[in-house]
Amino acid sequence: MSNKGLREALDGRWAHVREAAREQLAGPHFVAVPGETIDQARDRVAKLIRELPVEPGVAAGFPVAYGGGADPGGSVVAAEMLAQIDLSLMVKAGVQWGLFGGAVVALGTERHHEAYLRDIISADLMGCFAMTETGHGSDVQQLRTTCTYDPGSGTFDLHTPHEAARKDYIGNAARDGRMAVVFAQLVTGGRRYGVHAWLVPIRDENGDPMPGVTIGDDGHKAGLLGVDNGRLCFDHVTVPREMLLDRYGQVASDGTYTSSIENDTRRFFTMLGTLVRGRVVVGGASSAATKSALTIAVRYGEVRRQFSVPGADREVVLNDYLAHQRKLLIPLATTYALTFAQNELVAVLDEVQRDPESDEHRQRELESRAAGLKAAQTWHATRTIQMCREALGGAGYLAENRLPGLKADTDVFTTFEGDNTVLLQLVAKGLLTGYRDAFGSLDGWGRATFVAEQVRDMFFERTAARGLVQRLVDAVPGRDEEVALTDRGWHLRLFEDREKHLLDGVIRRLRKGAAQKKDRPFDIFNEVQDHVLAVAQAHIDRVVLEAFVAGVETSGDPLLSKVCDLYALSTIEAHKGWFLEHQRLTPSRSKGMTAMVNDLLRQLRPRMSELVGAFAVPDEWLACAALREEPARQDAMAAHDDLVLPH
Repeated sequence: MSNKGLREALDGRWAHVREAAREQLAGPHFVAVPGETIDQARDRVAKLIRELPVEPGVAAGFPVAYGGGADPGGSVVAAEMLAQIDLSLMVKAGVQWGLFGGAVVALGTERHHEAYLRDIISADLMGCFAMTETGHGSDVQQLRTTCTYDPGSGTFDLHTPHEAARKDYIGNAARDGRMAVVFAQLVTGGRRYGVHAWLVPIRDENGDPMPGVTIGDDGHKAGLLGVDNGRLCFDHVTVPREMLLDRYGQVASDGTYTSSIENDTRRFFTMLGTLVRGRVVVGGASSAATKSALTIAVRYGEVRRQFSVPGADREVVLNDYLAHQRKLLIPLATTYALTFAQNELVAVLDEVQRDPESDEHRQRELESRAAGLKAAQTWHATRTIQMCREALGGAGYLAENRLPGLKADTDVFTTFEGDNTVLLQLVAKGLLTGYRDAFGSLDGWGRATFVAEQVRDMFFERTAARGLVQRLVDAVPGRDEEVALTDRGWHLRLFEDREKHLLDGVIRRLRKGAAQKKDRPFDIFNEVQDHVLAVAQAHIDRVVLEAFVAGVETSGDPLLSKVCDLYALSTIEAHKGWFLEHQRLTPSRSKGMTAMVNDLLRQLRPRMSELVGAFAVPDEWLACAALREEPARQDAMAAHDDLVLPH
């Protein structure tokens, strides 16, 4: 397979969106600028967002009737491409079209769409997504902001009861937003009906705060300077009844509440589930930034030399060192794996969001898969971009070489759109619920109120490659010692076995806890939290491997197959303590695995540039001075060596 073939495999179903971005956004015009002040960054990004193409683009997910492309998957991929150019621009576009506009589409009705969507798409109406509160971040169900209906006036009263209920970290709030989708507890007839959303003007036509609205500026952050994050407080703000985004819950003029979903908790999770695209975008954007970092580090490692071999005239290229290969090639293999998993996830999202009648089971599966992959991708980005920074030495610390900006801008993604630890628990609870549904009660634990409210009715299906995976697993001989370390079915079986064993162990511990602490459901779960997180991680590892295996099967490329081997074996190597403790590996086979990883690194060493080249990140987007300067510097050193060193 040529470099072009690798690129096509990675670009996937929405390759046309990626190619359009490379053409439409070519050159340095949209690229992040190091060293800007916060005002300069905000001014530049606010100007550029109006220049971004709609089709294909981040706004492509909107209905065709209002100027969109009705392409949810394409909008996610377009956001991934923006992440390689400028993460501030990507986040601001995500707030405007993914969160603010996406909430109006998903939670509003036709009258909201008709009134606002065209201006949202054109960015003539800039908006915010006001969910997070200072006192409640991930626990959205417990938000303290209230919106109380008054039948006498036919309006809602939106109120921030205390400082901990202040809306915080809100993108577009500090400067550019004119309207916000505000999430608050709906109260009518003296009863609360849970969290709902309203469209609330926060600035007038002159840019001044609306009556009762207090706006603050979060100021300098570690990164993302071009995003104007701010704070919002509401002092008994009057909101017209028709500004309730009432697709899932309606309030009549007399204050009567109705909903097609009677249970408050289920309604809440249904509403949040419609907004899953933002989580998918954050994961994909993290991987996109990681690809830029790896491209810079690998290309730098091809020209930068350090230390000489006895008898040689020139120093050794960094990429020739095994330690450097471990730094870069193993994360590179993981990035490939996550790319195939992300492409599969985007396809599922596109299918679900194009079908308004998509069943709840499919929606829950999408939410859980998105949660797990977002955690995996953002943590991988944080680790890998740091490693790439170190791989460039002092050059990696210079803003002109892009890596400090990538590091700073992606750091918040581990908590943005859901804290990763919370998301892993969501994944694990879905697995536990699926286990309960398939195999029966958890002896009291499954009936606890805490679990009934937090876990919900979720079940994880196998990946799309399940038929292929099962054939490969079934073909593995019975004795591990007889199986080649590179046997794909053996890899899959080990990943699956680890997930199942960990899940069974959690079930046993929960049953034991339920027998001893029937009235303390929080303690039952809290005491196995570490085990729960391990289950979720094992599940994600298995899902990612299966997606990569499917990609290899489709392409048939031997180079891609070797990269898949490296991902599988390096993941097993990273968890070899568990596999040894549970007798899934013998000590000799464990040692052999490390030797095989090193052998794969040697085999892939000559193809490193080809592998990052398949990411197809244009040089202008990389914006790395070292890639322009280092080759000339090394040539000058070589010329000097030729003059002074004996031959």
